[in-house]
Amino acid sequence: MKKFLATITATFILGFLAVQKVFAQDVFGVNDLTDVNLGTRSLQDTIAGIINIFLGFLGILAVVLILYGGFIWMTSAGNTDKIQRAKMIIVSAVIGLVIIVSAYAISRFILQSLYDETGAGNSGNTNGVTLPPTGGTCARPPNP
Repeated sequence: MKKFLATITATFILGFLAVQKVFAQDVFGVNDLTDVNLGTRSLQDTIAGIINIFLGFLGILAVVLILYGGFIWMTSAGNTDKIQRAKMIIVSAVIGLVIIVSAYAISRFILQSLYDETGAGNSGNTNGVTLPPTGGTCARPPNP
């Protein structure tokens, strides 16, 4: 009896509440990919995103290694070989984390410098100086 009630309840929940009805408004999902906006980011933004994701994964790996070294140290039960191994893992992971943070800072500085020099970061202005419109002439400065 319990299985029967569970089956009826599951059928009711899944069949009537969770299932969304489709009224054949789209033929074979052709219009599903119209608002994806692939390739709308600039090349600089794409490269910066790839670098940030890569360095983020490396940072996660370094933190996991620190946790692993701590786990080995806590479960060593006084064994000096395991303690030395755990210390080496933790020190190596901290050095790696420092290198990763330094690489992030250097890449951020380089990309920001490239943005500033190419005008990609401030809508075509270079170093905060507004350029005259294309095809126009500049007015002569007045004589002193």
